[in-house]
Amino acid sequence: MKELLSVVPGATAGEILALLRRRGPLTRSDIGRLTGHSRTAVTARVDQLLASGLVVERADGASTGGRPPVRLELNADGGVVLAGALGASRTIVAVCDLGGKPLAEAELMVDLTDGPDAVLGAAVARFERLLTDNGFSRENVRGIGLSVPGAIDVVTGRSVSPPVQQGWGDVPFPDYFTAKFPVPITVDNDVNALALEQRRRHPEVDDLIIIKASTGIGAGLICRGSLIRGAVGAAGEIGHIKVSNGGGALCRCGGIDCLEAVASGWALAPRMAAAGLPVTRTLDIADLARAGDPTAVRMIREAGRHIGEVAAGLINLLNPELLFVDGDLAYAAEPLIAGMREVIYQRATAMATRKLRIEASDLHGQGSVAACATMILDDIFSPRAVDSLLAAA
Repeated sequence: MKELLSVVPGATAGEILALLRRRGPLTRSDIGRLTGHSRTAVTARVDQLLASGLVVERADGASTGGRPPVRLELNADGGVVLAGALGASRTIVAVCDLGGKPLAEAELMVDLTDGPDAVLGAAVARFERLLTDNGFSRENVRGIGLSVPGAIDVVTGRSVSPPVQQGWGDVPFPDYFTAKFPVPITVDNDVNALALEQRRRHPEVDDLIIIKASTGIGAGLICRGSLIRGAVGAAGEIGHIKVSNGGGALCRCGGIDCLEAVASGWALAPRMAAAGLPVTRTLDIADLARAGDPTAVRMIREAGRHIGEVAAGLINLLNPELLFVDGDLAYAAEPLIAGMREVIYQRATAMATRKLRIEASDLHGQGSVAACATMILDDIFSPRAVDSLLAAA
């Protein structure tokens, strides 16, 4: 694996904490080697982190005959963050430790058509219950990470997508949480959050795409190690790219033959219900396909072909090493990815697909809230934020 932090003379305490988060437990000697600091400089910065409670010492390293070496690591028990993954038909909320591990979670069966007051109000109430039921208080909360379907202005935390769902245009998401939890809040598009989490899990891969095929369809794009958001946060909004052979399907945005109109869960569910199958939500389609229902398998594979048509363009443009497929439809990964591969390898260039791997994501369910936890932890534990915190202490 490549080095995640090269020698950085003058690295601050915040940068040392970032190093510990990326690399795991390290000795003071390790830190000196990786940052170029002297032993005295390392001690001064580490003492700041220890005094703040951000870092703890563990005397559990392998001994070479003397005293076991003391290793330093992030104090994952030094507080909690709240993570919420909003979806079109359900929302998952969790309390996570400062290492991003979910400690308690709950699924809310809410519908975006209920509006932001109902959905976000329910999320706030469930956060409070999870904290109380698991022995935490509001004072333990260090931050909140929230992912939502649609484009977000990450500076203000407001939605900027056209209001496909009535009432969800220009929603100030942070305002719903700050009254109860006066802590930093990071809000981003749900697929962007998944892309950042996949990048964290695969640090050796600088170029990757994740496509979420669920009630809607979107993509998260990592290029040269960085997330691509675009000028107004709309990068990856592939659900409204027109596809061929769409049959004149009318999209919720008012367009014709958008990818979502022919291949998303909201488009497939009524067709399957009309065929007499017991389908009320996107996950039902995947469950039927996994059980071998021929209609469900056929429809999901055809949806994969349409998604593959759009994905081929992304692959030609960005040349990723990994393409992950996530979302409720991806629970039936075999037919979905088979349909995608069929078209991708027809339409994308041989050069762009030479190193390409197409895989089902492992971020379903708990992974979605882990992605939200990663977002807020990257914010509150950024070197600048940590250095400002220590300076104010």
